[in-house]
Amino acid sequence: MAEGYRYTDRNNQVQEHTNWHNLVFYGDLADIAVTYEKGENIFVEGTLQTRKFTPKDGSPRTVYEIIARSVYLIAKPRTTKEAPADNAPQRESAAVAHVSGVEEVEADASVWPS
Repeated sequence: MAEGYRYTDRNNQVQEHTNWHNLVFYGDLADIAVTYEKGENIFVEGTLQTRKFTPKDGSPRTVYEIIARSVYLIAKPRTTKEAPADNAPQRESAAVAHVSGVEEVEADASVWPS
């Protein structure tokens, strides 16, 4: 998952930065996650897991993963390109669809890594 943001540096130049996060889905959430498409806005709640391993090249590696507990699909409402008839400002609100299999999955503790 990509998380992007903008900031102004000390030279007053706008900079963009992207953080990349590894997400892990288990059980019903995995079935739901595969339906998402690249570029969709999602909000993920979960726990951070750290794994260390040594691949064949011998260099130790550390991987940080977010183990998803619930996922929210955030969708902006469709807006028309035409100006409103009264020329009043439009208020944009985001619609949020909660997608979670937490209740079903938490009942089976063997699904979640320890």
